[in-house]
Amino acid sequence: MALMVAEQENIGTRLDIFVSVSEGVSRSAAQELISNGSVTVNGKQSTKNYKLREGDMVETTLPPPEPIEALPQDIPVDIVYEDEHLLVVNKPQGMVVHPAPGNPDGTLVNALLHHCAGRLSSINGKIRPGIVHRIDKDTAGLLIVAKTDAAHTGLAEQIAVHSFTRRYRTIVVGNIREDSGTIDKPIGRSGTDRKKFAVTNVNSKPAVTHYRVIERLAGYTHLELTLETGRTHQIRVHMAYMGHPVIGDPVYGNPKHSLGLRGQCLFAEYISFTHPITGEIMSFGAELPDFFKDVLRRI
Repeated sequence: MALMVAEQENIGTRLDIFVSVSEGVSRSAAQELISNGSVTVNGKQSTKNYKLREGDMVETTLPPPEPIEALPQDIPVDIVYEDEHLLVVNKPQGMVVHPAPGNPDGTLVNALLHHCAGRLSSINGKIRPGIVHRIDKDTAGLLIVAKTDAAHTGLAEQIAVHSFTRRYRTIVVGNIREDSGTIDKPIGRSGTDRKKFAVTNVNSKPAVTHYRVIERLAGYTHLELTLETGRTHQIRVHMAYMGHPVIGDPVYGNPKHSLGLRGQCLFAEYISFTHPITGEIMSFGAELPDFFKDVLRRI
């Protein structure tokens, strides 16, 4: 149950829009909550097109989430490295990392549970076993997965102190003048759309992205990026903030620059870390995927 008080900036906002933004649900889902009586204004049921007044108390009761449990599935997965403690996998574009509402199966976790016969770290529970860090569904590239809790703990500690090296490739809209640079701007939830992130000083965390120009193309720039921090959508948000959104980005980009892609042109090409058990420095790289090469050829 959530209770929100309408402030001056919310005056005149439709109730369904207010609920959608504050609860991070779609507008249609907000309208369904209102119609079935799960939303009240000042203790009374209201309509979806009710326009808020300052001080209105909006109470929303969300239904309990449907239980989800990741199950093994025989799905091909590109294993770059594997030992008894961890794996490094090369995730394809379009594959979700772990089950969630709307994506109950067909994920990387489902594939790894089959490949590892269920032997994955249990720290993140039944939905995200073994997952130490994530990349977006439509971002391809290298990801580390923990088989044991000890490996998971050691890897998580390295992420916390930013001792991982994570390097990406992307193609962005427009020509970047500087040959290299650093974007040091905090990232937090968008104030207008709770499903998006933005450069903001409100409830945000530090975010640092280093970039280097690989090639300037006709109206686009091919970049190499190194993350100093690992915020959600960090590269996509930072590049959009700079006025150079990642091509194909359905959230932060412009549809006219999609170039026929089904998602953002972003690839995690290199990762380096200290093995949490042996102490060995581990470094892995991967070849650019076909969709990325195809974009370069077409441009």
